[in-house]
Amino acid sequence: MRDRLGQHAGPQKGDLTGPNPVDRGKKGAKVHLITDKSGLPLSVAISGANTHDSQALQPLVQGIPPIRSRRGPRRRKPAKLHGDKGYDYTHLRRWLRRRGIVHRLARKGVESSKRLGRHRWQVERTMAWLAGCRRLHRRYERKADHFLAFAGIACTLICYRRLAK
Repeated sequence: MRDRLGQHAGPQKGDLTGPNPVDRGKKGAKVHLITDKSGLPLSVAISGANTHDSQALQPLVQGIPPIRSRRGPRRRKPAKLHGDKGYDYTHLRRWLRRRGIVHRLARKGVESSKRLGRHRWQVERTMAWLAGCRRLHRRYERKADHFLAFAGIACTLICYRRLAK
């Protein structure tokens, strides 16, 4: 499992928007995403562009639906979670440990981000697939629920295309 948060949507007024720190303070939104090892989206959320990535980790992990396995009960949590330096906080590490999730979060000032590259590219590829959806490239909807619904539809299409091969 890997968590990658990022992609800024275009400027728009409405719910869950905030000043974009990299685009001269224009209003924008962020798409937060957790994918599995192969890049299939498991959980998606949106927030204002000025929201720190670490604030979205707990709701995303809690939003992962139960996954049916061949044997035994449904899995309700990921076995392992990879994250970059934006998630290096002791309260997040403790929270993941309490839930029984093995975390592999890069440490600030200790580890280089290059080691996570082999896990990160799958999430970046999924973000690129989401960016390919014209409706998500720029946020046109004022209501956050509508934008989140389009993101959910895009994730469903990504899963369908990947699993239909």
